[in-house]
Amino acid sequence: MPKESIETLVSELIHEEDWRRMRATAACVAGGPRAVQALIEAVRAGPSDLKKEAAAMLARIRDPHAGVALVGLLEHEDEAVRKAGATALEQMAGVLDTDTASALVALLPTTQEGASKQLLTHLIGAIPTAVIPLCAMLKHPDPDRQITAASMLDQLLDPRSIDAFIEAMGQPAVRDMSVGTLKKLGAIRERIDEMFNALRAVEGASEREEARMATVISLLGIGRPSVEILIEYLEDDDWLVREAAADLLGKIADVRAVDPLMKRLAHDKDTGVKELAIKALGLIGDARPTQLYLESIPIRPLRVYAMEALAKIKDVEVLRPHKDLFDRLRGDRDGLVAYNAGLIADKLDALAGAALHAQEGTDRHE
Repeated sequence: MPKESIETLVSELIHEEDWRRMRATAACVAGGPRAVQALIEAVRAGPSDLKKEAAAMLARIRDPHAGVALVGLLEHEDEAVRKAGATALEQMAGVLDTDTASALVALLPTTQEGASKQLLTHLIGAIPTAVIPLCAMLKHPDPDRQITAASMLDQLLDPRSIDAFIEAMGQPAVRDMSVGTLKKLGAIRERIDEMFNALRAVEGASEREEARMATVISLLGIGRPSVEILIEYLEDDDWLVREAAADLLGKIADVRAVDPLMKRLAHDKDTGVKELAIKALGLIGDARPTQLYLESIPIRPLRVYAMEALAKIKDVEVLRPHKDLFDRLRGDRDGLVAYNAGLIADKLDALAGAALHAQEGTDRHE
């Protein structure tokens, strides 16, 4: 039997036979750019059921090239398809590019108030690159579009929008909104600066640790509008400030923090900062730091945190090449290391079992 094309395999994501669906899934995961392109085409032109499955598969693969096609699903007549597109976009928020963000922002002026508008607003708020097209819309000659962009940016309160708001103060339609948002952004910056300056002034080991925890509790309520500022503070000269910034970024769990936290984990000279960075990355659950986690396992102060972070990775597939390591760590003397190794190994066994079942089905039908 001739080998099926990747396009044929993608179409079998909705096949009635289990082994064909599992074979299609395995082919998509291992198929690289050709599989991504075939999945994108299925999202654009396939039947509704295939659109939903292709969207879920693209979210699993996390290729940013799929973003614009997934945005197209938000306008589909089938509510289930729209939901599948939105779920995929949310899961891929950390890797989506400016083109995807621009496509989402372009829907804002034409989307009616209600559940659809709330969903769109939520997605734009979840995608870090969305600030760029929103700032561009703030310069649009249409006052209604200016107001739409200003309203959205006011909700996000992202410091990256400051320059755009300063420029927008010359636009009558959004002048007052710009002033108001700039005041809010200024107040956030002042609050964070004030707290971290006070933290630096604390002396004594126990007093400093108590002050760090109090700072985190005090600033946590600001949430996502503090992310860009906290990322700046990851570079602070004071290790306690870096610890507090890393702790906050993990609790906020915004994907913008992944790369800066990875830098702290890889290069910071302070073990406490490394500990808070790895714990924060674990709370976010992104797969990008996988190699750093693996490298941290032999480092005694970090090994438990590394295993916990590995166990929280949402895309378990990336851990498959390290299955032997996790099997060995099942017997580790540290109970938490052994426990998390067992969790990971069990997930990988389940994946391997599904792949074997799919292969057996292929062999039987050839």
